[in-house]
Amino acid sequence: MQNRFNRVGSKEWLPFQKSWFRYSGHETLYRSNLRFFCKAEADGSGVFYMGNQRSLFENICREENILLLSEDDATSPIQFVCIDLLDDINESTTPEAFATIDKKICGLLLRLYPRLEHRRFVNIIARNVQAGPHYFAYAWRMAKRISEIFSLKDEKIGCMEEEKSIPDDGIFKPQKQIFYSLYFRKDELSKCTAPVGEYDFFTRNQQKDAPRLFKNDLPAWFILKPQPRKKQEVLHPAKYPEDLVDRLVKVFTEPGQTVFDPMSGTGSTQVGALRLGRNAFGTELSDFFAGIATQRCQAFFEQIQFPMEPDLPISSPKWKITQKDARLISASDTLPIDYLLTSPPYWDMLNMKGAENQAKRMEKGLQTNYSDTMEDLGNLSDYNAFVEELADIYFNIYEQMKPGAYATIVVKNIKKKGSNYPFAWDLSLALQEKFILLPEVFWCQDDLNLAPYGYGNTWVSNTFHQYCLNFQKPL
Repeated sequence: MQNRFNRVGSKEWLPFQKSWFRYSGHETLYRSNLRFFCKAEADGSGVFYMGNQRSLFENICREENILLLSEDDATSPIQFVCIDLLDDINESTTPEAFATIDKKICGLLLRLYPRLEHRRFVNIIARNVQAGPHYFAYAWRMAKRISEIFSLKDEKIGCMEEEKSIPDDGIFKPQKQIFYSLYFRKDELSKCTAPVGEYDFFTRNQQKDAPRLFKNDLPAWFILKPQPRKKQEVLHPAKYPEDLVDRLVKVFTEPGQTVFDPMSGTGSTQVGALRLGRNAFGTELSDFFAGIATQRCQAFFEQIQFPMEPDLPISSPKWKITQKDARLISASDTLPIDYLLTSPPYWDMLNMKGAENQAKRMEKGLQTNYSDTMEDLGNLSDYNAFVEELADIYFNIYEQMKPGAYATIVVKNIKKKGSNYPFAWDLSLALQEKFILLPEVFWCQDDLNLAPYGYGNTWVSNTFHQYCLNFQKPL
């Protein structure tokens, strides 16, 4: 297949397709983006850059024989826009200062819109910021605003290796750092309208009098290769691993506290919590999967598959799996909750036909979705209704959570039929009606095969990262 989209071959295309990367410096970051998003032929078009590393960007353009344009080059077409805000958005940036930056960037993009070639990309490099007890989702808010101008297409997570120096002040601050490389496209779905959405991610952004000191042993990104799924576990189409449960439960709870999952599946949350000496409660809509979860928890107490972790106090944690709709959860289903840990359906994506994983499960006669009942959130076809109903479920559980309790929700943004739905950001925005937003962390996968989606035509990532969204109930 002829490649007219960029100047790279398949060996260079594939690594860029991975949705997260280890940051090794701006030179590599800029060069990889320029080579991927710029055509090889010289047709008079060029690139536009805004940021504090112009000399470096200029040198790379010269070496790659790419024309670097300015806003004054009013008649020259643009094939790629790069706006680097890593130096502009930092720990000293206030929401008021950010609003000025946001207005400036949106105004610039509206002016550049007519010059950007059709189906060409804008790259925004930005970060969310922890400033003392405050957490500001600046990158998410800017992405939501820019998506009113261009189509939001994808994201890559820049994973930085260095550890952060964190004072033990009782505020949840993950080790290491991440940033976002966000991608937008001018295409038939672009609106080219001045952004009007406020997207108030800053309403509940302060951790007040945290009830416990964190061990600070959870990095902002980590690579996790799950253990092979056992016979009963493989029956579930979207199980998440106990290894992930272990990492999160150890940070947000102490032995003897209560962990709850409203969408228990085959009981990964409960098994992981019991293994660590925590009480484990949950609900599950499917009687089939509720039965499997119950069997796995019982097996724990028989010490067949899941012996207790060493050095934990010898005790008998309590547990219960209730088969019911998560919308109907009440105080009778759990002890007061110290930690909500769950992974909801990723909208109706399991009902999308033709996916490689779906085909493999069908060949084996395995279930390809959670259930066929319309009470199942995974069968809702309307995205906004799905997010709203899911938020209502968590608001109901909120009433059963202790003041100061924590929550982690494992999700990812969704690509469906050429559109990108920022599920993680939209759910976070909705939940801030009651919950305090804490820093997100990323579960990165490095054991999956890359596929050359869009090769020779456009940019579509292989999504190998999942958000662990973190929240707290105010005291």
